[in-house]
Amino acid sequence: MLSLLRPLLAVCLYLLLSGGQCRMPAYNNGFHYQDISNGNGNGEIYFNGVRLHVESPQHAVSAARGSSVTLPCHYHYEPELTAPRRTRVKWSWLPANSISAPVSPAASARETEVMVAMGNRHRSYGSFRGRVRLRRSAPGDMSLVINELQLNDTGRYRCEVIDGLEDESVTVELELRGVVFPYHSQKGRYHLNFFGAQQACQDQDSTLATFEQLFTAWEEGLDWCNAGWLADGTVQYPITVPRDGCGGMDLAPGLRSYGQRHRLLNHYDAFCFSAAVKGTVYFLKHPTRLNFTDAIQACATGGGQIAKVGQLYAAWRLMGLDRCDAGWLADGSVRYPITKSRANCGPPEPGVRSFGFPPPYLKFGVYCYW
Repeated sequence: MLSLLRPLLAVCLYLLLSGGQCRMPAYNNGFHYQDISNGNGNGEIYFNGVRLHVESPQHAVSAARGSSVTLPCHYHYEPELTAPRRTRVKWSWLPANSISAPVSPAASARETEVMVAMGNRHRSYGSFRGRVRLRRSAPGDMSLVINELQLNDTGRYRCEVIDGLEDESVTVELELRGVVFPYHSQKGRYHLNFFGAQQACQDQDSTLATFEQLFTAWEEGLDWCNAGWLADGTVQYPITVPRDGCGGMDLAPGLRSYGQRHRLLNHYDAFCFSAAVKGTVYFLKHPTRLNFTDAIQACATGGGQIAKVGQLYAAWRLMGLDRCDAGWLADGSVRYPITKSRANCGPPEPGVRSFGFPPPYLKFGVYCYW
């Protein structure tokens, strides 16, 4: 290489002696070098052949409400580095009701910060404050541990590792094990706008179901011919047995969709999602049947409270609650859960039977939560 530059060196020497300027061509050996500060603050030279990799062995994790869950995330360099690097880790979250498409720049902009860490320093944010930590079980392990899982924790989580100008990330979906159930107002069918549906589900210890949750419920056999709001603002209903009045005989089984509807002006029912409950749902042993007011008081006298619809569904689906006795619930409805079908206990399929919303002076049993 030096022999090729000798003629240029001679010309440059002449120009310099004559008071001119000389610019030598840059030497290129096929590598690109970058001078960055890291670790002790001194400039270190790294060529671009070193790559930062961020990976997760699981891209979807499911857990029970109230439990702890670990969202896996690991990073490494290729080729492996001999000296440790000073990296910054950020976990962010896109709620389930915001997910309608694959990851996009617009979706990333809506993500909420969960936790940021650098070295031994870390900070958590919002409803995750005090509930999250990094596992750090091995070098490069930046898995997020979430304690006391809540209904609204579902969604897409992003693990982002930042090293200087390098920035790589991976996403993990968090799902809660639970049950989807249809719900309508005491006034009857199709009286809830989107916000009313949100509130109705929340009042029954649940949330509006996502499309994925309703789809899973349909795969497991949910068949319901009344349209209901979902968390993304669409209105849909699941059909396993095609029939007239439910999309017609010519359509294949599946989710029937009305698409996005006006969240304030349009009225439908709701599909709610309830996950496991921390406490216990039970049928109160009482010498007499009770009206609605006395039922509330009876649960309170026993140290509990009258159960909500979402709690009864979760106890039926996730804990196997089976009782052939109709009982009051907190919304003024009367229902009972059947896991093993039998005579005089409703249809042949397992499920939560409903008597609707009878007058509050009528007498039934009561389901309590403690």
